[in-house]
Amino acid sequence: MSLSAFAALPDDARLWLLALSRPTEASVLAPDMEVLLGRWRHKGIHYQGAWTLLEHRIIAIAEPTLASQPSGCAIDGMLRGVAQIVARQGMALEDPQAVIVQLEDGIHAIRRSELESRLSAGTLAGATPVLDLALLTLGDLRQGRLERPLAGTWIGRKYKVQAPVSTGA
Repeated sequence: MSLSAFAALPDDARLWLLALSRPTEASVLAPDMEVLLGRWRHKGIHYQGAWTLLEHRIIAIAEPTLASQPSGCAIDGMLRGVAQIVARQGMALEDPQAVIVQLEDGIHAIRRSELESRLSAGTLAGATPVLDLALLTLGDLRQGRLERPLAGTWIGRKYKVQAPVSTGA
C-alpha cells in the first residue's frame, strides 16, 4: 500500500476513505481527481488535498486544514465531486454502512443484515480482515489501522466472535 501521495502531509491531516463498488486502476480516476482537488476551495480557502487508491478499491483523500478548521460545506462539495467522478466512470461507491472485508478473492462489501448469516456459515470469522473506513487521520492510516481482524471490531463484540488462537511454532 503506497502512501507516497501523502508524503508532504502531517499525521493529523483529516482523512476520508471511500470504497468503490468494483476494482479499478488509479490512472482511470487520476485526471478527474487531480482537477477536483486542485480546485477544492470554499469561502476563500484553497484546500491542499491529496489522494491515492488503496487495494484498487479504496479512495483515500487527506487534507491538513480541515483537521483543525472543519467546513462541512467544503467536505460535502469534495464528496459530491468524488461521487460524480466515480459515476462518470460507470462505477459506484459502496454503501457507507456496508462492512468492507478482505477475503481470499479480494475486497467485498457485506451488508450489515448479512453479517450473522455469514458468520454462521463460516464465510466470515474472527481472523477475517475488516477495513475500517472510519479512520479520521492520515496518521491512523500510516500506522496500519486500516485493517483489523473481525474479532477486534464492533462486529466481534456484537456477535461474540473470538480471536483465533495462535499456536506457537
